[in-house]
Amino acid sequence: MLRELANGERTVSQLAEPFSISLAAASKHIKALENAGLIRREVRGRTHLCRLDPGPLADAHEWLRFYERFWTDRLDALERLLLEEEAAKDPTSTGESQ
Repeated sequence: MLRELANGERTVSQLAEPFSISLAAASKHIKALENAGLIRREVRGRTHLCRLDPGPLADAHEWLRFYERFWTDRLDALERLLLEEEAAKDPTSTGESQ
């Protein structure tokens, strides 16, 4: 649903359509996204229009980027350690497989 909203505002029916869920289930899901601050809903007559609020997603992306860097650094250090241990076991090895 969030991906669809990235293309512009959609009605609840439009958001529910690609999924095999009822309108009631879609509405509950949309309410959860709304409570999380990820979307905003505007009521125009009997039509509920939803639009993406990208702010919280940007915050989540920044948080995930920190951990991506953290784990990349840790895994790079582990790889170096394993290569050093392998080289210590076989002094003729250059560390590259042939």
